[in-house]
This record gives sequence, C-alpha cells and structure tokens, in this order.
Amino acid sequence: MAIRLFIDGAAGTTGLEIRERLAGRDEFALILLDDSQRKDETARRDALHAADIAILCLPDEAAKEAVRLAQGSGTRIIDASSAHRVAEGWTYGFPELIGRETIAAAQFVSNPGCYPTGFLGLVAPLVRAGLLPADWPYTVNAVSGYSGGGNTLIERFESDPDIAFRAYGLSMGHKHLPEMRKFAGLAHPPVFSPAVVPAFRGMLVDVPLPLAAIPGAGRVGKMRECLAEFAANGPLVTFAEAGSTEELLHRDEGSADDTMSLHLYANADETQVRLIARLDNLGKGASGAAIQNLNIMCGLPETTGLRLRASGSA
Repeated sequence: MAIRLFIDGAAGTTGLEIRERLAGRDEFALILLDDSQRKDETARRDALHAADIAILCLPDEAAKEAVRLAQGSGTRIIDASSAHRVAEGWTYGFPELIGRETIAAAQFVSNPGCYPTGFLGLVAPLVRAGLLPADWPYTVNAVSGYSGGGNTLIERFESDPDIAFRAYGLSMGHKHLPEMRKFAGLAHPPVFSPAVVPAFRGMLVDVPLPLAAIPGAGRVGKMRECLAEFAANGPLVTFAEAGSTEELLHRDEGSADDTMSLHLYANADETQVRLIARLDNLGKGASGAAIQNLNIMCGLPETTGLRLRASGSA
C-alpha cells in the first residue's frame, strides 16, 4: 500500500523541488490541495490528518501552525523550516551526524538549514574527535545562490541584474546560529558572515582556522582522516583531497545536486587551515535532505529519487 504523503507548501521553491524528486515514485500517494485550498485551515487539517507523513515547506510561523493542526493525528512530520531545529521533541534531520536509526524511529524530524549543513559537516566531526576545541570563537564565511531566500529574493535578483553581491545578517543574530552551536557542541555561537551571489543555486561554506593559535587543535593529517571517515558514513557526503589546486569554483550550472563535498586546505607549515563545504542550497541544503529523511523514515533506500551529480567537480 502506498504511503500517503502531504506536502504543505508544495507551491514554494522547496516544495516544487521535492515534488520533482518524487516524480514517478509509486511508493507514495500524494495528497494534493488546489490553489483555493492551500491556505484553508480546514483543508490543511484534513490533509495533515489523512497523511502518513507530511513535509512542511512553510515559513516558521506557518510551520508551527501546521504542527498544531496535525495534533492528535499521529502523522509523522518533516519540517523544512527553521521553526523546530532546536526544539524539544524534534530530531535533527542530518543522518550522517545524528544517525539514521534515530531518524528512522522519529515522529518529528526537522531539516537542517543549508548553511548549517556545510558548517556542521566540517566542524562537528572535528569537535567530536577532540581535534578542535568546543570553546573556540569560530568564524563562518559563506556564499549562497539567491534561491535560498525564497520567492521574494529570487524576484529581486532576477529583476535587478546589477546586484553582484549581497551581504546580510549584519545584526549578528541569524536564525541558523542556534543549530550551528547546538549540533557542533560549541560553547559560543560562531561569527557568521553569509552572502548571496547572482547564481540561482549552490553554496560554499568556509571556516578559516588559525591552527597555531587554537589551543589543543589537532594536526592537519588527523583532521583529514576524521573528515574522510565522516564522509564515508554514507553515499551523499564526500571528502575531496586538496591536491595542488589554487581555487574552488562555484559554477551556476542550474542542475540540482543532493550531495555535499568537504575540503581541507592548509598552508605549507600547517599553521593555517580553511575548511570548505560545497553543496546545493536547494539539494542537500533543503529538498534533497527532506527526501533523504523521508526515505530513511519509510525504510526505503536512502538515495532513491535524489540527484547524485559529483559535488566535488569544478
């Protein structure tokens, strides 16, 4: 019998990409609302109660409302918003970090943010292994395609070709910080410097490390081993050896990618390091992660329906 699936917010960017990844899959029977019902509370409640699993692709407050509407139903929920990422009773949906068994058994799963996916993939394994201290004041520099900002930002970039770079989060209170701190096990939130560039999708997350100044930091070789081991814990994360490359390119190719590549670059005497993650903000950073979690929760092969383009390619 097909699993009944409702996508609340199916008309948004994340919802549409989830629908694309579900195309042709007979494991699921989609519960669909027409345009006149999408914001109707009764129709949404009925759909949420009829579903075996619901995926929320909504703004934070609307996601909280959806959870309220689903109360008493027993419906399992994947929330792609930031509303429940550090909330009590919710499982953080980063399988490589949290564990697939934990996600498989969960009723409520919160998708990670796109930037935190890159940051945590780089930093959390090293902190867990004792190769980086939990109390260091980390810095994160990151650039993303404009699709991560939703329809409003998409329209702004596509209507104004003169925008070359958008720095934001200047009040230092970005909503991704709590999950970065919690799931990396840090004593302090990192200093986060996000920016948007005129590419539709994709992102680079860069964590610079002055190793010579960090008390208790491990050696570069051990860090490489740790990240390689973390990446080997599943099919969607890779660790790319730096080699002799002098650049890491982001190309606006337009095609979806549900993988993430991790990179470590060090200077000659290994006193300075840059950790860099490359991923698709709409893939492993959003819709791809939701499908990965959906597959795991339903006992299906983890990569079914996912876009597995080689993330480490230039």
